[in-house]
Amino acid sequence: MQNQLEMLQEREQQIPGSVQYVINRYRKHPQWNMDDTGMIVYNFKKEDPKDNFLELRFCVSGNVYCKQKQVECDLCKFNASKSCVERVESIDVLTFRFSTVHLSQFVKPGKQNDSLTNDVLQFSHQSSFSKIFSLCSKTRMVLEALLNHSYTDSLENIYINAQTQMLLLYTLECMVGDKDTDTFQCKFLANEADREKIIKAREVLLQHIGEPITIKELSRKVAINECYLKKGFKELFGTTIFDFYQSQRMEHARYLLYEKGLSVTEVSIMLGYSSISHFSTAFKKHTGLKPCELLFHA
Repeated sequence: MQNQLEMLQEREQQIPGSVQYVINRYRKHPQWNMDDTGMIVYNFKKEDPKDNFLELRFCVSGNVYCKQKQVECDLCKFNASKSCVERVESIDVLTFRFSTVHLSQFVKPGKQNDSLTNDVLQFSHQSSFSKIFSLCSKTRMVLEALLNHSYTDSLENIYINAQTQMLLLYTLECMVGDKDTDTFQCKFLANEADREKIIKAREVLLQHIGEPITIKELSRKVAINECYLKKGFKELFGTTIFDFYQSQRMEHARYLLYEKGLSVTEVSIMLGYSSISHFSTAFKKHTGLKPCELLFHA
């Protein structure tokens, strides 16, 4: 149906080795009634591993697209959106493709795990498959954030990379189907105020991509002790604070090198590294490539 729809907005990223994404927003016909749907597609080719990929697809309706979202108009301010000619209901189609290189960062070396999730992340599951699933509240929240944020340029890249990682986490949880999302191993997370502090900590990390921050400093900023911060972060976001922060820094580095054409020296300084060699080592550990090799793998 996409070729029959009026395009409202299109965004995409095609950086080699990173998440490839396309976000298309279309005008919704007033008589259409569509269910929100998600799909995970696992593509495995034993004879040609470079063609392996994991893809997340979402179709969401009922959101509102506003041409003036960058500069909020008076009607929006007064919550009169129904009568605003700049706001229309949309059908939103989002696709995120993860390569083997990108997913390898989430596999912990030396840990043997026979779960389907681990097999998918390592591409050791020997056959392709696809699975349709209903959207949980957490997935809807992330999709809404991706569709309605107002970030641009470098800040948009940082934001989308972080949200995409959450989509991957929630989709894999849904695929496995054995995680009770209403209970927490860390009892303090049952308190909404404490959960908000952990979420705030993630936002602070994203704001400090170029200014490394210690866990002690982070815990002070969000007013929670270090132990709770580390345990709560791991449970809510499926990764340690350090691994999350490094992942986001290196994905942003890839964007600055490939999309912005900055030099290795410029990027290492922007991301707060004390030396180019330290940055190059971290980049290769995350991507499998030296920074200068990125363009040769386009």
